[in-house]
Amino acid sequence: MNNKSSYSLIALALIVATSPAQAAGFKLFEQSTSAMGNAYAGRGAQLSDASVGFTNPAALIKLSGSQLSAGLNFVNVDGEFTNASATSARGLAVSGKNADDLGGLSVIPHFHYSKPLNEQFAIGFSVAVPFGTSSEYEEDFVGRYFAQQTQFQILAFQPSVSYRVNDKLSVGGAVALNYASGTLSKFKDHNSLCEIGAGINSTYTAISGGAFNDVAQNAYCNSLYDVSGDDIQPSYTLGLHYQITDNLDLALSYHSAVNYTLEGDSTINNTPITGEFVAYTQNPDQYWTAPTIPAMGVNGAKLPVVDLTTGKLAVSPAKTERSALGLDTPQSVIFSLDGQVSDALSLQFSSTWTQWSKFTDISVISTDSTPDISGSTQQAGNLNQAGYIGYIPEYWSDAWAFALGMTYQLDSQWTLKSGIARDFSPVNSEYRSARIPANDRTWFTVGANYQSDDKWSLDIAAGTMFMTKTSVVDHEYNVQDKELYNSSYQADYDISAYVLSVQFNYAL
Repeated sequence: MNNKSSYSLIALALIVATSPAQAAGFKLFEQSTSAMGNAYAGRGAQLSDASVGFTNPAALIKLSGSQLSAGLNFVNVDGEFTNASATSARGLAVSGKNADDLGGLSVIPHFHYSKPLNEQFAIGFSVAVPFGTSSEYEEDFVGRYFAQQTQFQILAFQPSVSYRVNDKLSVGGAVALNYASGTLSKFKDHNSLCEIGAGINSTYTAISGGAFNDVAQNAYCNSLYDVSGDDIQPSYTLGLHYQITDNLDLALSYHSAVNYTLEGDSTINNTPITGEFVAYTQNPDQYWTAPTIPAMGVNGAKLPVVDLTTGKLAVSPAKTERSALGLDTPQSVIFSLDGQVSDALSLQFSSTWTQWSKFTDISVISTDSTPDISGSTQQAGNLNQAGYIGYIPEYWSDAWAFALGMTYQLDSQWTLKSGIARDFSPVNSEYRSARIPANDRTWFTVGANYQSDDKWSLDIAAGTMFMTKTSVVDHEYNVQDKELYNSSYQADYDISAYVLSVQFNYAL
């Protein structure tokens, strides 16, 4: 097997999908509709509803009474790739779709609860999705040897506690249990056999009078590789909320890094059986061997075994090997301000630092006592590292995000919101791939809160994201980050997204 691996993680039923509309990298901010109205400016500082506890547990004690908040984010990604081209391991041009639309509708849920225990302590509980990404290409995508499907989600179950130190200062902490799951897959480039299929067909026809038919060729053209796994790991959050003046609140929160080991299976199907004997007829003693068909022009490589009486390609049974994938999510620090300018108007600000530099690679390593796949992938001419099934270099950089928001109290029932945010991409342009073709993003959002005369209120928010147009140039690499073979992929991407969010709040 001569392509770097992909991985597949089993998706959680609660999550319909996550999308490339996330913040920088594959981090998500969609845990609060009320905060989204301000482009997440002031989150953790603005005391709106129970959703504040997921970002900053210290703020829970400053909420009024027990509260319940539940919401859904509907994300529609509108993107396209153009000018795409790819070469196989032998440097042959790959045929396939070189332009297409990307995107679709995704749903991201969130739930929050808060309850004061006394004047000093409050508790909370949240269920939210802090990280996720999703993309899928058609099967005839020209870059199918580099990416086909990508899904990754983390679902966090987070209890929290808040403590009031004095009238101005409160602190808090939370410990979350995180379930990580997702999917990665791609088609396999078996020594360019798919690309030389036309040559095989014409040569077999010339020497045997029988064609190497589409059934045979499609078998190895549809060889799919994936690796599956999931993991559960804890994380923690620390928070501080401070009232600087009667009109200005400050919040500071820290979210820990998490190291996941996604355990599961690596699987590949339709692997062609190759050998010195190219094909055979009904007579078991009659063979055509590579030296007898010089028109193939494949430089002496082993060729697929085919029964010329049926035209069917000989393939091995699906191969499965137990494996583990190490994946780290980064630590982050959020600083926020919420300032009251007048009785009706307030302004919000947030800055977020995320340590994406810890995300250096995706490595799939065999954990099987009887390995079936890694026997070839670990060889010196391939990944060049014992036990490795797959390796993808990333080398992301630390990233910042900034947001400004405005909130206006229209009357006793309606509050209007707006915001703008800028997320700087951590993706290393040298290793930017078809899986996450991310670049810097700009957000514009508007929102509103309706407060009923009863105990309930409703938040709605809408936003649009524009990502800087970007180009992808990708290659195969071994574990020493040296380019392998002559395979390559390049394309131009233009991606935007539209989000509609709804949140119901209830005072218990």
